[in-house]
Amino acid sequence: MNTNPNAKVVLITGGSSGIGKSIGIFLTNKGYVVYGTSRNPSRFNDFDAFTLLQLDVADKKSIASAVDIIEEKHGRLDVLINNAGAGITGPLEEIPEEEILKNFTTNYFGPINVTKAVLPIMRKQGSGLVINITSIAGYMGLPYRGVYSASKAALEITTEAWRMELKTFNIHMTNIAPGDFATNIAAGRYHAPVIEGSPYEKSYGESLKLMDEHVDEGMNPDEMAKAVYKVIETHNPKVHYKVGAFMQKFSVVLKRILPDKVYEKLLMNHYKL
Repeated sequence: MNTNPNAKVVLITGGSSGIGKSIGIFLTNKGYVVYGTSRNPSRFNDFDAFTLLQLDVADKKSIASAVDIIEEKHGRLDVLINNAGAGITGPLEEIPEEEILKNFTTNYFGPINVTKAVLPIMRKQGSGLVINITSIAGYMGLPYRGVYSASKAALEITTEAWRMELKTFNIHMTNIAPGDFATNIAAGRYHAPVIEGSPYEKSYGESLKLMDEHVDEGMNPDEMAKAVYKVIETHNPKVHYKVGAFMQKFSVVLKRILPDKVYEKLLMNHYKL
């Protein structure tokens, strides 16, 4: 670990794989002191890219414990990256309520509770940066990804409000919304089953294949790591950043300028509905 007493200390939730791991490695190589988290670090005994702490964003005690370890060791925490998240797909009519609640616990309430735990440290040191990793999917309601879109949209909007409340403490907050990246998120997300005889059987089944293809063909997570580094090094970060393929970022612009029904038709054509 970096022993430079002036190095910035960074906490990344969900740092054991995918985008979180890429960010952690990139920042470590840039001289930051990096802590990643995992619900079960013992599964990663050979992990040596940076320090992994036990943290479950759904468990406030584990959040407090991880943050306490960092504060006791360094007396500060400069950057929080709320990266931990979970995917979920399915027809809204058929997704069990408990799965919707579980997804919001991870994607929305989790980042809020981790942020609450680090803000007293940042306020005491008179500075800090919170980066919420959201999704371009949070800018639009996507068919069979409605719960995921809603959870990420909620975090986007909450960030807009929260950053204004934090300005007086010299604490910055921003969103970075990735498009499709080649990670293992598809394997880890909740898929509502394609039910034989369901009115959604054909369209949902085909959309599911399309979504998995988009992830498999996604960009290298290192591009997200570079974007995060650039934001950390920015004196006064913007409210929103988007990172992804041109058409994914452009889709947000189109939503802003096209009539709602025209944009809806574009999405339905894209998902072959």
